[in-house]
Amino acid sequence: MCRLLGYIGSSIPLDYILSKPEHSLIVQSYQPLEMNSGVVNADGFGIGWYHPEKDTEPFIYKNVIPIWNDVNLSSLGRYVESSCILGYVRSATTGQAVDMSNCQPFKFEQLLFIHNGKIDNFKQTLMRPISETLSDVAYKSIKGSTDSEHFFALFLDEYLKNPDGTLEQALQSALLKLAELAKSHQVSASVNIIISDGKRLIAARFASGIECPSLYWTRDDLNYPKSVIIASEPIFKGDWHRFSEQSILSVGQDLEIEIYQVSTN
Repeated sequence: MCRLLGYIGSSIPLDYILSKPEHSLIVQSYQPLEMNSGVVNADGFGIGWYHPEKDTEPFIYKNVIPIWNDVNLSSLGRYVESSCILGYVRSATTGQAVDMSNCQPFKFEQLLFIHNGKIDNFKQTLMRPISETLSDVAYKSIKGSTDSEHFFALFLDEYLKNPDGTLEQALQSALLKLAELAKSHQVSASVNIIISDGKRLIAARFASGIECPSLYWTRDDLNYPKSVIIASEPIFKGDWHRFSEQSILSVGQDLEIEIYQVSTN
């Protein structure tokens, strides 16, 4: 299992959210507290962020080395500021290549996507069934071989086929489609996700046939006023709320939070 982090709010230096908290993403890479599989997250990492003033496509910095070994991250973190940041440290599923194409965040135009979870025995179970459902555009967006990126493509497919729909609607449709595929192929799947377009954060804690990985959120902490933070594990002591299972959390531009339950019945 990997560890995720999403931040939206007042513009801050990257390191203020990535490395300064007592249980930061860097600490979680070598000393996670709530992983239900794996021991460390040493198979690469990635950071995505948006320009705080210009409406440009997001920026990404990633590497296949452990995040604690990247000598450039400290300087980058002190220099770059953003009001919307996604971070990720990877624990690769057995059999998945540790290379740049499989390193998150994944990007499509304005969208950034990170995922924690797994589809059991993915290459032999749902890799082809998912691919066969995709439009040409969504299929061609896949550069690597992970279950994470294939689910991103499944989400993109739902999003692109309904241009008047919302990110939440596309995500719910993709989750239900995944649950249907998992059930029909008798395989378990878990998908903790954070998606952003630079103005909002959308996150989900969802699973089919397996326990959901941990996911939390907090809003307007004293040290992070006017902000919402989403994380696999609390990154500091504070008023953290655990996501309920089978739920989607939406953070609007005004930082208002809405929570939806996803029913698979």
